[in-house]
Amino acid sequence: MSSVALQLPERHRISVREYFRMAETGVLDPEARIELIDGELFDMPPIGPAHASRVKRCIRLFSRVVGDAAIVSAQDPVVLGDFSAPQPDLALLRWREDFYEQAHPGPADILVVIEVADSSLAHDRDRKLPLYARFAVPEVWLVDITGRHLDVHRHPEDGAYTTRFRVQHLSCVGIAGLPGLELDLRSLF
Repeated sequence: MSSVALQLPERHRISVREYFRMAETGVLDPEARIELIDGELFDMPPIGPAHASRVKRCIRLFSRVVGDAAIVSAQDPVVLGDFSAPQPDLALLRWREDFYEQAHPGPADILVVIEVADSSLAHDRDRKLPLYARFAVPEVWLVDITGRHLDVHRHPEDGAYTTRFRVQHLSCVGIAGLPGLELDLRSLF
């Protein structure tokens, strides 16, 4: 028997380059909510009113408090290696005059990622959080709408966050990458 006959089909991982090309050429519906995670495409559920409301509240709060210290990016892709382009609900990015016009931000550009979760909590926690840690995104917030709490993950090391805590006082929440800045997040819940 030849070695060709013994080969089994293998899964094809889609690269970031292929993913964006698929979107440019219309292979992917422009209105579809599709994320590329570790070379696989994931259809994300439609955004419900509670989820959209939390994202809007965060945009307003971050924009007011952060000013020109960072760029507030809402539901835009970040590129993590060759096979992942998640679209976090929010990301605070290092300031750049061109607002990342030439390329999507990567791990070194991210100060904090915020994932707002209702039906997507397991996906955000079990799939996206380890991905962010693997690419050393310094801080990730999970806003759990159903559980009515905010979990903060910091200090990625060996693909996991070494510091994790539930915020007890939403009236003064800080971001490690922007010392001295505090947010009042009580309106989230």
